[in-house]
Amino acid sequence: MSNILRRGRLEAAQDEEILRYTSSMEADRWIFDADIAVDLAHTVMLKEQGIINREDCSKILSGLLKIREEGMEKLDFSYEDIHISLESRLIDMVGEDVGGRMHSGRSRNDEVATCIRLVLREELTGLLEEIHKLRQTLLTLAEKHTETLMPGFTHMQHAQPTTLAHHLCAHEAALGRDFDRVQDAYSRVNLCPLGAAAFASTGFNLNRKRTQELLGFDGLLENSMDAVSTRDFLIECASGFTNIMINLSRMAEELVIWSTSEFNFIELDDMYASTSSIMPQKKNPDTAELMRGKTGVAVGALMSLITICKGLPLSYNRDLQEATPNIWRSVETVRASVRVMEGMIKTMKVHPEVLAAQSVTGFTTATELADTFVRETGIPFRTAHQIVGMLAREMEKPTLEKIDSVAEIVLGESLSSRGLTEKMVKEALSPVSNVKRRKITGGPAPEEMQNYLSKRQTELELNRQEIATLKDITDSAFENLLATVNEYRKT
Repeated sequence: MSNILRRGRLEAAQDEEILRYTSSMEADRWIFDADIAVDLAHTVMLKEQGIINREDCSKILSGLLKIREEGMEKLDFSYEDIHISLESRLIDMVGEDVGGRMHSGRSRNDEVATCIRLVLREELTGLLEEIHKLRQTLLTLAEKHTETLMPGFTHMQHAQPTTLAHHLCAHEAALGRDFDRVQDAYSRVNLCPLGAAAFASTGFNLNRKRTQELLGFDGLLENSMDAVSTRDFLIECASGFTNIMINLSRMAEELVIWSTSEFNFIELDDMYASTSSIMPQKKNPDTAELMRGKTGVAVGALMSLITICKGLPLSYNRDLQEATPNIWRSVETVRASVRVMEGMIKTMKVHPEVLAAQSVTGFTTATELADTFVRETGIPFRTAHQIVGMLAREMEKPTLEKIDSVAEIVLGESLSSRGLTEKMVKEALSPVSNVKRRKITGGPAPEEMQNYLSKRQTELELNRQEIATLKDITDSAFENLLATVNEYRKT
């Protein structure tokens, strides 16, 4: 047998169907560069610890860089995973007496766990940047619409007047929490399992701290059994991805509804729309619809990961091979969705006049009218609620005369006798006055929204700096790794 892994213990080669069933080579495309980086760091550490000599180290490092230059397509896809295929290619290049030393003190178990964390770390950084950009786009649009009236909804019924800025910032706030969750998950992803070997560590005098530093990890997963067998970080990330997609799906649903003829609040840019193959007048919000559907990818990945990891005994089990394709599908979908949503929001056309006209449809000022009764006449809110509710049945604009008539039925006296005036009623029924009154923290009043937007912009700037710091740390580590590799290649 030519297979360097199976030639010892096993006699029979796998047939084509079994190989396809057990191979992870296609999913391993994600970790090709990471696998090279892990091999480089491990080899450097082996040399520094005196486990391999300088000449062998130089040849291994040069071979690994050549493999990276050639790309994954040059590897033998008949192997069950990228790790053995890559090692086999290295042995073909430098001989087994040299290349066969690279795997000293290491297992595929700690190797793959490290590779997954390296790639996922990079994906999380990219996702943080994309969420940041979407949040910035929402805030920029909100700054233009602090006085743009629109109806707020509960139960999809017109509820109270608010502003488009207030609505947009609600979505931005949710995405801000998503950002925090991804950032928090990053801290647990960015831990190094390398050196744990199969699960019981190794008798070789490895320096785990050194490989951790070379690969830019924040710390070690110290318990070697936990290091190779846990995939809780995948479940945590998949949960965060699902939450992001749910928030994006809610936004997409509103874009679909708002772009209908019945609402006509917005019009999506042509780039994000399609037309009908039979109805030439159609402009369909297909991109937003697809985003709702793609939420199922993230939800499905999370459920798959939970199911795969449930009930697995310590330590490593091959079931875990099936975990990684799910996280790659999920992160690929969520990152694309964040980018696409940013584009839709940035390019959509808002119809302020329609939003303003609809801001009072459905007696949306009813709550402020009841509040006015309480403030100006001293009656209990529940009584005011009853009076306004009875007025709402008539489906006509309330006047002081009608209000007094209902109050006589409920209270036995008019509200005008308690100080209510026509001017007070008119102000209560004005959507502009409604919004301006709501200036407590978090309300839609333009002056409060300006304060809110200022605070959010400050937070975004801090987040931008945090992302830059994460990138600087990992970029510096990789540059240091390559510098060390180049130094050790000189025999």
